[in-house]
Formats: sequence, C-alpha cells, structure tokens
Amino acid sequence: MSNYRNVLVAIDLNPDNQPVIDKAVELCGMNTATLHAIHVVEPLSYGYSDGMMSWSDGLISVEAAIREDAGKKLSEMGAKYSIDDERLYFRTGRASSEIHHVVDEMGIDLIVIGTHGQAGLQLLLGSTANSVLHGSTCDVLAVRISAGQ
Repeated sequence: MSNYRNVLVAIDLNPDNQPVIDKAVELCGMNTATLHAIHVVEPLSYGYSDGMMSWSDGLISVEAAIREDAGKKLSEMGAKYSIDDERLYFRTGRASSEIHHVVDEMGIDLIVIGTHGQAGLQLLLGSTANSVLHGSTCDVLAVRISAGQ
C-alpha cells in the first residue's frame, strides 16, 4: 500500500457517512497522514430548467439556508476529528469537479468517498463517486455505505 500523506474525505454530511469518515481516520493513522475534508453543495438551479426562473428568489433563500446548515455541520465534524479550518473545504458547484480542484490545490494523494453501490439506471447515469474516480489524478477509495445505516 502507498504511504499517503494527505487524505481527503468527501462527505455529504448525512449520518450514514460515519463509515467513510472512520475509514479516512483509520488510513490517516496508519500512514501518519493529514486528514482533509470536503463538502460540496450543488446549486439548486442545476436541477431546474430556465422555465422555473420565477422560483429564483425562493431558490436563493432555500439555497442560503442549506449552505448555512451545511457549513455548520462541516465545522462541527472538523472539531470532532481535529481537522483545522484550513483543511475543511466547503465548496459550491459540481461535486466531482470541486473535489478534483481540491486534490490539485492541496496535493491530496488519496480520496475517501462513500458509495451506495447503485445499480440499474442509477449506475448508467453515474454517481458522484464514479465521477470522482474517473477524473482523479490520485488514488480513490470508495467505501460502501449500506442501505440500513
């Protein structure tokens, strides 16, 4: 196994992410690596067509509330795992693209990300973990998250 120096855990801040965080922490301990964490909020406008522009004020308000809550949860997670603020990345955009940017900017050599093991149509459409894997310049560990967690 490679000796990792900088490990990035990519999380969506749901309770089922605990196995992903635990694995990243374990790998950091085994490699005396530095743990980084990222959470990406995808703008709600990505999910709506131009015909929905009359909702824009409402979307902005909802998006602001989502960002505020997510930022607070990321900070709490950072405090729990002793991750300094400068190693917590809160980004807006496409998750895979933002993760790749942080990898390049911070010299990350391992990404730890959760996957729900999608199948069928969802697999064809792709997932964040799949997009991260196929565009990554470093190792990626996908940690399976069970449906019951």
